[in-house]
Amino acid sequence: MKVLVTGAAGFIGSALSLRLLERGDEVIGIDNLNDYYEISLKEARLKRTLAHPAFTDLRIDIADKEAMASIFKEHKPDRVVNMAAQAGVRYSLENPLAYVDSNLMGFANILEGCRHNEVEHLVYASSSSVYGANTSMPYSVHDNVDHPLSMYAATKKSNELMAHTYSHLYNIPTTGLRFFTVYGPWGRPDMAPIKFTQNILAGKPIDVFNYGKHRRDFTYIDDIVEGVIRTLDHIAQPNKDWSGDKPDASTSLAPYRLYNIGNNATVELMRFIELLEENLGKKAEMNMLPMQPGDVPETYADVQGLVADVGYKPDTSIEDGIKKFILWYRDFYK
Repeated sequence: MKVLVTGAAGFIGSALSLRLLERGDEVIGIDNLNDYYEISLKEARLKRTLAHPAFTDLRIDIADKEAMASIFKEHKPDRVVNMAAQAGVRYSLENPLAYVDSNLMGFANILEGCRHNEVEHLVYASSSSVYGANTSMPYSVHDNVDHPLSMYAATKKSNELMAHTYSHLYNIPTTGLRFFTVYGPWGRPDMAPIKFTQNILAGKPIDVFNYGKHRRDFTYIDDIVEGVIRTLDHIAQPNKDWSGDKPDASTSLAPYRLYNIGNNATVELMRFIELLEENLGKKAEMNMLPMQPGDVPETYADVQGLVADVGYKPDTSIEDGIKKFILWYRDFYK
């Protein structure tokens, strides 16, 4: 297939592009290489995909309406995976308008491209953050998610609503994937694994929010990519049993689906830090701090829908995942 991947220099987008290329697909990669975090890491990720002749590298901002329309018209992708977004919960408290440009305007441009170019299937990154104030565990895609706690979460919920509208009005199959705390090699330096590892090795203290009592459904990057591939190949279909009297939030009479992709397990932050210490052979100094605005105390994914529809359940243990991450970190950062 010819697959358009946005955010192709990002953590997940790069790993996904590589997998698609390795299985024989043609990839049109879009990324604006913004400076939200170090561009050198994005360039290093891109080197892996640029080595493949079936990869097209385009330096475009998805918020650029004309440029996006032109790319869809020229390349005519069979399927689209949107991994581009302004990321980060905490940054959304400082600069909320950045999320409007990329996560709302940019996503609208992608939907329009799919609408006018007969795209077979749009798969897009949502987030576990959409569950917001929900406290029922594990988080289920069948639950109501109308109480986001950050602008980032609000834009991701908005993407799901926008996608449903296009599925309903224009019969475009769309699948939203709610990712749970992705970690692993080539990860983002603004996230805990790299920040903690850097500080532990440098003998600097790490900031431990919620006094280390956070619990997260940590999901290894390879498991995320496998989930994306499986859902991309499984084109969303209408749920003919859907009823407006008892609406199911994860399906529709339109060709629309939502899935959680998580490890279906919850790990305390202190355990995560212990594993970093074990693999680094060095103890962490910790600043124990209260929970931050926009954050939630726990995430935990119900993945029954993913198992039922595409036969997949992430299974990389936190012990194996951190070991692989530290091996990569030592090699990459010397």
